Amino acid sequence: MFKNVLIISFVMILSAFTNAQNKSVYTDLTPENCKEVSTDQGMPGNYVGKCKGTAGFDLEVYLDDERNSVGIVFPSRNVVSLDFWNHFGEFSELGTKAEWRIKNGRPVALIVRLNISDPEDYEKRTSYLMVSKITAKGACVTDIIKPEKGQNLTARIMADNASNRPCKKGYLEE
Repeated sequence: MFKNVLIISFVMILSAFTNAQNKSVYTDLTPENCKEVSTDQGMPGNYVGKCKGTAGFDLEVYLDDERNSVGIVFPSRNVVSLDFWNHFGEFSELGTKAEWRIKNGRPVALIVRLNISDPEDYEKRTSYLMVSKITAKGACVTDIIKPEKGQNLTARIMADNASNRPCKKGYLEE
């Protein structure tokens, strides 16, 4: 048991050290701060907006049938969609900010709040933090942090270690 306590303590110290190396930069995801790229007039509620990011990266925000997601726009202009709707089928809404985790001047992870509507009561929402890793070749969701005490800190720790984590399969991919 003492050995387990030492291991847990070591992991927490290592995580704190890793967090100290990374910093956060934020992108505002509200419609007034993002440029409209397209709107499907035939299907009300469909929208793509582009939001200014950091270090040559930007974000696209997607609304499709009352479900939201984001895509990461790389400096090459290649866009990688994170497909949040593959993890939750219910109606959803993005939080107002995205948090980029930066290491050595380059984004290595992204944290976005996703509020999921209860299918029985659309006014009731559960707020998750979607953690995604960003690599030279792409990006994917690695962790979904449930509402809990310390949710933001947990998300940052997971984001700072995301490069070592596998991509999470969504319910549509299982």
